[in-house]
Amino acid sequence: MIKNFEKETCPLNAYERDELLPAIVDELAERIGYEKRITSTEIIAYKLKPKKLYATGARMRKIINFIRTTDSVRGLIATSKGYYVANTREEMEDYIESLKRREEAIHEVRRSLKRQMDRVFPIKRKKAAKC
Repeated sequence: MIKNFEKETCPLNAYERDELLPAIVDELAERIGYEKRITSTEIIAYKLKPKKLYATGARMRKIINFIRTTDSVRGLIATSKGYYVANTREEMEDYIESLKRREEAIHEVRRSLKRQMDRVFPIKRKKAAKC
């Protein structure tokens, strides 16, 4: 879990694993190609709600992350326009490169914040006791 995001990042619970996960996997596995993409909001509203299933946006992202990291739907790509399964190796290569660039951007922000923290809140070292 991530501090301050415990609710959003905690492991999947039984309901999510047993009820939501199979429904979401089935839906995403059919979304082959960009033209068949679907957003998490659409999955919740049009695919889960009619089955009397519910998930928040944050938990949908957690479930989809689980799907992707466990190879439950291979080649699952995320864009600002929705999720879909890649049609070609090139699509996956492009997406992997995009992920790499985002990782690097996050790394730069972390390094910058660490540098700022050390300047603004320096570690105070205790002075050696005089004998």
